[in-house]
Amino acid sequence: MTQHIAIVGGGYIGAELAKSLDAKAEVTLIEPRSHFVHAPAMIRGVVDPALLDRALIPYDSLLKHGRVVQARAMSVNGSGVTLEDGRHIAATQVVVATGSGNAAPFKPKGDDIAAFRAENARIHALLKAAKSVAIVGAGAVGTELAGEIAHAMPGKRITLISDQPRLFPDKPAALGAGLAKKLQRASVQLILGQRAQNLESLSEPYAGSLRLADGSEHEFDLIFPVLGSRANSDLLQALPGAQTSSAGRIKVDPWLRPASFPNVFAAGDVADAGDAMTIVATSRQLPWLRRTLLGLGKGKSLEEMKPYAPWGEKSPLLVPLGPRRGSSFLGIMTVGDLLTRKMKGEDLFVKKYRTLLGQP
Repeated sequence: MTQHIAIVGGGYIGAELAKSLDAKAEVTLIEPRSHFVHAPAMIRGVVDPALLDRALIPYDSLLKHGRVVQARAMSVNGSGVTLEDGRHIAATQVVVATGSGNAAPFKPKGDDIAAFRAENARIHALLKAAKSVAIVGAGAVGTELAGEIAHAMPGKRITLISDQPRLFPDKPAALGAGLAKKLQRASVQLILGQRAQNLESLSEPYAGSLRLADGSEHEFDLIFPVLGSRANSDLLQALPGAQTSSAGRIKVDPWLRPASFPNVFAAGDVADAGDAMTIVATSRQLPWLRRTLLGLGKGKSLEEMKPYAPWGEKSPLLVPLGPRRGSSFLGIMTVGDLLTRKMKGEDLFVKKYRTLLGQP
């Protein structure tokens, strides 16, 4: 009997999983956008919009045997996926990997890639004209953005603001301390342990003033709110037995199942499996999903296969500050400029994902 696998979401989990299963099963990837949005490059794309020509990658060459259906899923259940237009994609297994959203221009608000390009161009023009820039939120996106602007536009006054007492407090202190020193050397001012209390927008940059928890007021030509990602979990929240955790993620069992359906799985940012919301987490989930789904196709029961083991606290984190500088935590040690540049900073994995999607 042919194994039919439906994958909802063509991001880092969905696209690579579909590619890896393409010759082994009948695969349908359901994705509303025409292009893969390579998120790390969107941060650098704020200062270099030309990068979008390589980092927005069409899906049309991803699969040789399976199919990519450009549509939005309305619901999932044990029989497959129902689309907004009423079509039903029958499947023996369903993987929901709908990812997460973030503020503009780091991820699109909708499905229109042309509109996303226009928004990127608009915000780049605002940044180019600004003399003073505030970034509120010092997670990976906010910290990388500060480094990218400092590298590409060194004349600007950049302030990185966080309510945490240090950068990346959930990682070894050496990571945050090293990044802080490099940012300060690049003339980025750090304001740590201070919450911004009057943000006018949580979804897009704007000009205005910020009032911090200590009562101080600060004026900026451009303020980027970068307060973390939130899972796109509406599809899973409707499932029987689904439970929502922090950032809108859905709790999963040891076999990445989010609900009572035995053949529906969740992965990536949308799944609270014990991994951080990073691309690196997919490097552990992808081989497990591939192995498990192929095992099911051979007639094995899920319970006789090994459950998923998350990264946990040892999850790696790569934080470039432009193409030359940065620091990274590799699970057992913290490394600096050279390895961060070679692993991520120079190319931001653009070549890898263009190759994955069959593009030159």
